[in-house]
Amino acid sequence: MKVYALRIWRALPLWVHFLGAKLARKKFRVAVAALIFDEERRILLFKHTYRKFEWGIPAGSLEYHEQPADAIVREFHEETGIQVGIEKLLKVVSANEDHHLTVVYLCKTVTGEFTPSHEISEMRYFELDNLPRMLFAEKELIRWAAGLLTTDH
Repeated sequence: MKVYALRIWRALPLWVHFLGAKLARKKFRVAVAALIFDEERRILLFKHTYRKFEWGIPAGSLEYHEQPADAIVREFHEETGIQVGIEKLLKVVSANEDHHLTVVYLCKTVTGEFTPSHEISEMRYFELDNLPRMLFAEKELIRWAAGLLTTDH
């Protein structure tokens, strides 16, 4: 049943997603996200089963009384079966259009093997100049982080 509801949700226009978020959440919602680059500077992306633009960065919601660092480790593991480690906090992004704060971490995979879930059907590394169709804000974030990592090394 949940799978069908997610498919219906994905089929709705993007403006309905934003309207639903504004109506359901009167205050800012907090999410966490992981940016994972491999040795070749490719970015790890998830294929989400419920998003209008299926490909995107690994992310999830912060639960009550949960620390953001714990949340990204939990979310990643729940959605993929893979354990990640946090290297550093990169940024907190405020998205006014959907009342959303996202705490973004630079992470690395530690252990585990990918197992699809009802939310994530696939994960894959992409070249920075060949990103799939995805949210523009996520593409900007990836390029910003890649630039930051280039200047750090």
